[in-house]
Amino acid sequence: MKLPVQTWFDRSTSRARDWPIERLRAQKAGTRVSVVLPALDEEATVGRVVGMARRLAEDTGLVDEVVVMDSGSHDATAEVAEAAGAVVHHRDDVLPEAGSRPGKGEVLWKSLAVTTGDVIVFVDADLLDPQPQLITGLLGPLLHDPAVELVKGCYDRPLKGSGETSGGRVTELVARPLVSRFYPELAGVVQPLAGEYAGRRRLFEAIPFCGGYGVEIAMLIDTLQLRGISAIAQVDLGRRQHSHQDTAALGRMAAHISHVVHQRAGVAEPGDAPSVTQFARDGYGHYAPVTHSVDVSERPPMLTVDAYVHRTAKVS
Repeated sequence: MKLPVQTWFDRSTSRARDWPIERLRAQKAGTRVSVVLPALDEEATVGRVVGMARRLAEDTGLVDEVVVMDSGSHDATAEVAEAAGAVVHHRDDVLPEAGSRPGKGEVLWKSLAVTTGDVIVFVDADLLDPQPQLITGLLGPLLHDPAVELVKGCYDRPLKGSGETSGGRVTELVARPLVSRFYPELAGVVQPLAGEYAGRRRLFEAIPFCGGYGVEIAMLIDTLQLRGISAIAQVDLGRRQHSHQDTAALGRMAAHISHVVHQRAGVAEPGDAPSVTQFARDGYGHYAPVTHSVDVSERPPMLTVDAYVHRTAKVS
């Protein structure tokens, strides 16, 4: 069966890293590109990721700004990022009239208010070996084809202590089965939860942003429903290494992603407030239940936010 999602570079033929820089420059003509790193307590890795993006900007001109969105770090994430050449914004300082919430989706949403790019590339800040093809590969389809609005990265993810690779535990056990069940058009997306993706501002302005772990899967589904499958592409970026979360954290992530998919599929009610109960040994050797609420709040499309609309009008 031929899957409908466009795969622009397959490693059996040509890797994304082989896309000529000069060709990208020519196609960029007049298009501003912003690279955004959402970050929470990533002082150990954020400097390397920012440094990679800054070198690409200086060497090729393909990137116009590098922005780190600090989601309330308690370590030196902001200082390290700034020293490496990024412009750093704290979530509480952006659109203060809208308030501030925890979660990755919040800082991705607020990044629209402090960036100027026509195209925005999102890159996670916890990468251990950041390579420029993470950016150039994602830019290729957007600069080449005006009909493409969202590009997802896909890659091998080596499991720690093993030679095996996978799409990630939450992807394989939760996201992929749910997508196949409710949104089979998206079954060809190799990494639906990938943190490396890029899109046009006009798309990101028009869709809501989930506040937590569901932001990527929600964005994929919303793009499908708003723009259609032909607006989505993916790029094989090779190999990605990053820090891993423990099983309990992944369980909470899975609960959020499951709720988001069910809600958009009409199975869960919009007002539902799901929770997940997990167990750990207490100081007496007994199992103690811990119940976590799952944050299902969403930010509205940025085009409906007055402060953003007024800002955009002033810039124009």
